[in-house]
Amino acid sequence: QVQLVESGGGLVQPGGSLRLSCAASGGTLAYYAIGWFRQAPGKEREGVSCISGRNIITYVADSVKGRFTISRDNANHTMYLQMNSLKPEDTAVYYCAVSRAYYSCSASVPWDYWGQGTQVTVSS
Repeated sequence: QVQLVESGGGLVQPGGSLRLSCAASGGTLAYYAIGWFRQAPGKEREGVSCISGRNIITYVADSVKGRFTISRDNANHTMYLQMNSLKPEDTAVYYCAVSRAYYSCSASVPWDYWGQGTQVTVSS
């Protein structure tokens, strides 16, 4: 059983930056595909950025391309989402997830474990 704990969310002004962290326990992060997802009020959960196991495939949603960067530190069992040039439309609850098998960066396909979510609010 893998537990995922996110941190790093908060309130930031437009144009600002945040780095989300997701600490994994109970499993070896290197064996998993990793992903960041977000869900805004009244909207479906969407994939933001994902990396398959062994970092073969990287997906970045068009809406965040050039602004967000996903990464992982396998030695410390932690994954990150660096978010720059934040916009009000980036406001959402952000979730991390891991999966043994990578199908796509979509919340509608199975991901084995999910974090509890962290709120990101971009507002002046």
